[in-house]
Amino acid sequence: MSVLESEAGAGAESVREAPPRRRQTWRRLRSDRAAMAALAVVAAMVVAALAAPLLAALEGQDPTTFHSGLLDSERGGLPKGALGGISADHWLGVEPGTGRDVFARVVYGARVSLGVALGATVLELVIGITIGLAAGFGGRWADGVLSRVTDLSLAFPYFLLALALMAIVPQSVPRPLLVGCVIAAVNWGNIARLTRNQTQTLRTREYVDAARLTGARRSRIALREILPGLASPLLAVGALKVPTNMVNEAALSFLGAGVRPPTPSWGQMLSSATTWFRTDPMYVIVPGGLLFVTLLAFTVLADAVRKAMDPRWSARS
Repeated sequence: MSVLESEAGAGAESVREAPPRRRQTWRRLRSDRAAMAALAVVAAMVVAALAAPLLAALEGQDPTTFHSGLLDSERGGLPKGALGGISADHWLGVEPGTGRDVFARVVYGARVSLGVALGATVLELVIGITIGLAAGFGGRWADGVLSRVTDLSLAFPYFLLALALMAIVPQSVPRPLLVGCVIAAVNWGNIARLTRNQTQTLRTREYVDAARLTGARRSRIALREILPGLASPLLAVGALKVPTNMVNEAALSFLGAGVRPPTPSWGQMLSSATTWFRTDPMYVIVPGGLLFVTLLAFTVLADAVRKAMDPRWSARS
């Protein structure tokens, strides 16, 4: 009984230490200028995505209206004016060939690209954590079967499987939802493997043995004792998954298997820009530059979060 009491006391102490630990993590992040700059960029992109209708209305445009009068038919449909037709009415110019407003399509495209990436990341975490916990905390048979399934998922060519899934799913499914589900369905393997390995390490800890002695069920031990210990590595991996999934969405849209017009996304805009990049480079620079800056910001922020939550990094600092 004394062992159980000491373990319970250790558990209570860890709970009491959680808020100070979170504050310490936040202090480390605030001291990192690159992380704060990345956080500002990510926040600006998220706000722009959420406020896309308001921003488009502020400009006085929408992402689907064609402005053929702003195109030069003698030049093959290129925008009139400098820098892709930038003007007081069209802040980032218009699309060549269609005349649709680029700024409106960019902010609405941010909503689609970020939404697909975040949704796919959450779904990947749910699938990967569930399978990883079941493999790491289950019996030998469950571990063997689920580990082989995970290995198969990791070994299969990503784009081949994604394109196959996109082809067989009914077209009535909303395209952004379909793209997010397909990305998650073929990319959960790394999270499952990480969760399984970390679970097998944590299951040998004293507080897990104490929970077993109290008669707690396996599911309760996995959720109440094991899962909190996985928060730090999974949060870091999840943060890195967001930019990866943005690239995946852009790649699928670029290949014509992702989001389709008139729904805008940055990848779909880049796909359309391939035929215009020599004559209208601004149509490539705007979505491509925003995608690059957003990916860089998410990557820098994810790396900073990983370092701030790593006690070994804390000891070195």
